[in-house]
Amino acid sequence: MSADLRLILFDVDGTLVDSQGAITGAMDEAFQGVGLETPPREMILSIVGLSLPLAMQELAPEQDAATLEALVEGYKSSYMLAREAAGAAHSPLYPGTQEMLAELNEVPEYLLGVATGKSQRGVDALIAAHGLNCFVTRQVADHHPSKPHPSMVLTAMAETGVERASTVMIGDTRFDIEMGRAAGVTTIAVPWGYHPAETLGADYLIRDFAELRPLLAEIWKG
Repeated sequence: MSADLRLILFDVDGTLVDSQGAITGAMDEAFQGVGLETPPREMILSIVGLSLPLAMQELAPEQDAATLEALVEGYKSSYMLAREAAGAAHSPLYPGTQEMLAELNEVPEYLLGVATGKSQRGVDALIAAHGLNCFVTRQVADHHPSKPHPSMVLTAMAETGVERASTVMIGDTRFDIEMGRAAGVTTIAVPWGYHPAETLGADYLIRDFAELRPLLAEIWKG
């Protein structure tokens, strides 16, 4: 493990991109597709960050395995078709995201990555749509247990050779923060996502991406 390199991991939905409309729209189509009433918007947003099978279990706990699988596949299909139709506008970047990533990417010892409940296909398409070629490690739902299991963070650290003290996890939900804490890394919450930031128990809270680089310098000073 390297004491010189610093690893900055980001959640995606609700942290880097505003995908509320995309997620709720795909959920509506998935539930309608199996003849079920769509859960309330607040309930849908509360499970953002979980892997799809676990999310569907939370949203439709009384349904059998076949129905849950149909919900998962319906969501995937709807989300993919909408993304292909809308391109980058499907999940727009939050204000300041592009600038923040470019600024951090210029720091030689900073390595950037994502740890997301999105699929490999989904995250690759989003990165391509927005031209976000700065991530050296991409941890996705296809290859890990659902958040808040620490597997994504631990694998990103192993891939980059960065130690716990030099890693931060940045997210907007309790699943992101609990995952980071389970992995033993510093956690940073943002308030523009899907869970109230003040309730997440993160080590730090930023109000704007402009605050991130100064905060990282303070965390890692010396």
